[in-house]
Amino acid sequence: MTHDWTDLPGRLVVVSGPSGSGKSTILRRALEYPGVSARLSISATSRAPRPGEEQGRHYHFVSREEFEAARDRGEFLEWAEVHGNLYGTPIGPVMRALERGECVVLEIDVQGALQIIHAVPSADTIFITVPSLEVLEARLRGRGTESEAVVRRRLENARRELESIGLYAHVIVNDDLDRAVAEMAALLAGAEPRGDDRDA
Repeated sequence: MTHDWTDLPGRLVVVSGPSGSGKSTILRRALEYPGVSARLSISATSRAPRPGEEQGRHYHFVSREEFEAARDRGEFLEWAEVHGNLYGTPIGPVMRALERGECVVLEIDVQGALQIIHAVPSADTIFITVPSLEVLEARLRGRGTESEAVVRRRLENARRELESIGLYAHVIVNDDLDRAVAEMAALLAGAEPRGDDRDA
């Protein structure tokens, strides 16, 4: 099933970054900024809910079988398998929001972002990173919620994701959370961030 994404009045924004880069925190805070009128797309996932996560608010939680059936019917704008779980962006809600002229933000990994860049060339892309892999490792270990094997796997994934940074239109370095949030808010509001230009 093919969809025509040209000439839609809305704006599609893709946000990616390695696990531990702070992308979820930055994005959620930026969406609350004055002047930012954007909504976060809710992904579907085959993984189990984590404590505090709500069905339909954080994710659409489905079984692996349900996810694979929807994928095979062409119902996802993008999908990927990450850390053994399936994640995908349902096409319907995104398309309807763009038709209404809304700004829709997808918080997805690099695998999914590459699919979006191919399918929707007009999409705006933002990559959130950290000053170094050492900082990333410290953040992941600081969570204290994951095993050594999981930390190592996330770091290896981060190295691979960083190789795709040049494909993104904007890069935000999260070395100062408040500044990173302000940069993200400026991009979502449709303006270039003030101050030093990290995209140069």
